[in-house]
Amino acid sequence: MVTNTRVVIVIFSFMCGVTFGQNSGNIEKRVYTTKSIEDQPAPEIDGKLDDKSWETVEWTGDFLEREPDENTAPTEQTKFKIMYDKKYLYLAFRCYDKSPKDIVKRLSRRDGFEGDWVEVNIDSYNDKRTGFSFTSSVSGVKGDEFISNNGNMWDGSWNPIWFLKTNIDEEGWTAELKIPFSQLKFGNAEEQVWGIQVQRRFFRAEERSVWQRIPQDAPGWVSQFGELRGLKGIEPQKQLEIQPFMVAQAETYQKEEGNPFRTGNDEKINGGVDAKIGITNDLTLDLTINPDFGQVEADPAAIALDGFQIFFREQRPFFVENKNIFDFAFADGSDNVFYSRRIGRSPQGFVNLGSGEFAKKPTNTTILGAAKFSGKTKNGWSLGVLETVTDKEHAKISDGMTSRKEIVEPMTNYFVARAQKDFNNRNSYIGTIVTSTIRNLENGELNFLRKSALTGGIDFQHNWKNRKYFLNGNFVASHVNGSKEAIALTQQSLTHLFQRVDASHVDVDPNKTSLSGTGGKIQIGKSSEGHWRYNGAFMWRSPELEINDIGFLRQADEMKQTSGLYYQSLKPFGSFRKINVGFNQFTAFDFEGNFNRLQTGINTNINFKNNWNVNSEVVYKPFVYSNTILRGGPRFRFSEEVFKYVHINSDSRKKFRYNFGVYSSSGKENSFSYLEFDSGFTYQPFNAFTFSLSPNYNINKNKTQYVTEVDYGTQKRYITANLEQNTLSATLRLDYSINPNLTIQYYGQPFISRGLYKSFNSITNPTAHNYKDRVAFYNPTQIGFDIASDSYLVDEDSNGVVDYQIANPDFSEVQFRSNLVVRWEYIPGSELFLVWSQGMNGLADPKADLFRGLDSQILDKKPENIFLIKATYRFVL
Repeated sequence: MVTNTRVVIVIFSFMCGVTFGQNSGNIEKRVYTTKSIEDQPAPEIDGKLDDKSWETVEWTGDFLEREPDENTAPTEQTKFKIMYDKKYLYLAFRCYDKSPKDIVKRLSRRDGFEGDWVEVNIDSYNDKRTGFSFTSSVSGVKGDEFISNNGNMWDGSWNPIWFLKTNIDEEGWTAELKIPFSQLKFGNAEEQVWGIQVQRRFFRAEERSVWQRIPQDAPGWVSQFGELRGLKGIEPQKQLEIQPFMVAQAETYQKEEGNPFRTGNDEKINGGVDAKIGITNDLTLDLTINPDFGQVEADPAAIALDGFQIFFREQRPFFVENKNIFDFAFADGSDNVFYSRRIGRSPQGFVNLGSGEFAKKPTNTTILGAAKFSGKTKNGWSLGVLETVTDKEHAKISDGMTSRKEIVEPMTNYFVARAQKDFNNRNSYIGTIVTSTIRNLENGELNFLRKSALTGGIDFQHNWKNRKYFLNGNFVASHVNGSKEAIALTQQSLTHLFQRVDASHVDVDPNKTSLSGTGGKIQIGKSSEGHWRYNGAFMWRSPELEINDIGFLRQADEMKQTSGLYYQSLKPFGSFRKINVGFNQFTAFDFEGNFNRLQTGINTNINFKNNWNVNSEVVYKPFVYSNTILRGGPRFRFSEEVFKYVHINSDSRKKFRYNFGVYSSSGKENSFSYLEFDSGFTYQPFNAFTFSLSPNYNINKNKTQYVTEVDYGTQKRYITANLEQNTLSATLRLDYSINPNLTIQYYGQPFISRGLYKSFNSITNPTAHNYKDRVAFYNPTQIGFDIASDSYLVDEDSNGVVDYQIANPDFSEVQFRSNLVVRWEYIPGSELFLVWSQGMNGLADPKADLFRGLDSQILDKKPENIFLIKATYRFVL
């Protein structure tokens, strides 16, 4: 470890001495003046640029290289024209190439961004923070993204209707675009001034060139755009789009004898409507009735031994679109006031089965309908309102003769309101959010759920000195209500653990019917100009903070201080295109004042001139205390730890490319260790087909892995053991693009995780410095395994009488997820999906090796298959 640390320090010191680069200073803002073609025939969108109307406007060019060698002449030049009429913006691109036969024409589905491309970014609000991006690949594939946070966020879920054709000729290649004004947002001024940027990717050299120079040390992306002028008399176009859909679904699975709900197959037909209504040009109302999410890719397999919930990214189109407006990350950024995966979640109730009874429980809660009002006004207001109602859900229960129902999820209303306002010449903003969850709990049913939850928050950011420095922060407050049972369960949940035996600042109050808490962050730093960046922050989450009804919060009761210092090169030198080096540290406390964590780290990101990339990091944790590892037991100390990793990516331009990473962590006295191998390769034998495989294998060894808590007389025993966990998974992807509008995609992931426990022990001195002083091991006369009960019997006082037993914690969990999706956009905005989803969950023999476990639970079992056909038609009115 010492040697590795010295190497990183030497690299960091060397970087500190490198002075290549330039100050961003004052860059001349370029202006393109367009003209109307209202009195002329509109150009035919064929990619050939031979229409007479294009003679109305002038070419502009003189692009500059931005990557890798900023502010130099690019390998190939680019030029463009822009004109407009009442309803459309037209763009023409001429991308010169001395060797047209070598232009890379890789196909992909929409937003693939493969091969050579050119993109236009339009800040039609001219707010210096947001924009609309339209990317045209030489193969004719469209890419479109909504840009926010001054270029720090690019939302690919935005799918506007627009038109594109490309063509290759003896001078290179050309692209012709037609963008409806209805897909853009702008004010109603007689003459518009928009921000604009055009960027080209020259694939063979992995080079980016731009029309408006933006230095590498600039304070952002959108704020540095050039200007588009000459837009006169255009009127905002209100959107009105209605998209009905129909779904036919068939499901097959293993028939279960005697179970009336597992007959081997099910069929159903479903339908619904999505609509997009432009209330104004700035603000849009999205509606969905009985939405279907059948074509969404399955979540990756995962298992969490620490008991905490696992965060899965949102993939459902209705919730992903305009997600940036509703986001309200606070504290250290891993928590969010709005986590849309709560809507339509799996029912939370449990079923009580009698003898001979079987149950059919819904997989997800039905979303009856949802409405989303969102957008940004010309005056700098970002607004979002979301209203969703989910249905009451019942489990069906039957013994084959009689049937009944039990409620497993109440009807629930979810509400989110979000607003932000730009001011100070768009250099600052202030925002707020309010969320509400209200459950209709009838007749005392599901009384363990909270009846209502309310959260409010404020966030702000201020930039000064040409956005060189920043100050930002956020504050949230939560209030939940429910029965005494629900609030007691909240206090005792893993997020809060008020029952901790050694905590004097919290305790469980069984009579409470509400709980209120706060959280937030304040941060200041330098974000641009020169090689160096730095920041410092303080954040907190009070013990009572609870947002998990519609937000995401792993753990409350924490205060944290962080700081970071970062270096980036601004010019290529030697063998390097770019180098980033960072140093960070943080400390953490709980609200009792316990010093729970100290951590420092150094990370590097090196991009070589051959386009290989290496990421590495070394993290030192001299001590870490956990309030949660013993699930309500005392605060526990982990041994001194060193974590390190290195990850290598080969040249992403190659037909065959690969990556490999090693992640390693170890605790003092060999008390725990973690080793992970992450690898993968992608092969593209021809432009339309891509094959990738990403296997992952990790070994987790922990001599104090929590097992359970037991009673021993009037005392509690917190049992841990020596765990050896092996996890193997592989992600397979196949992508075939017949043309830009017809694609076939396959995703599959087998996963197995096996854990074996031995050397059981109980916690005696949880905060001792040395690992062996924290626990007392059972000797052979105190513990033995009972095959009949599949548990360990403990005679702690060795008097021949069993004092307590520990259920066998060994496990071997197998999962398989796959999706095959054929997607055809038969006309712009209207699609046909053919989907085959397959899934399996199983428990293998922990004594078997990983491959035998995969074989027994995947290859030897009948999978659950879902086949569906979904058709949508998009009416643009």
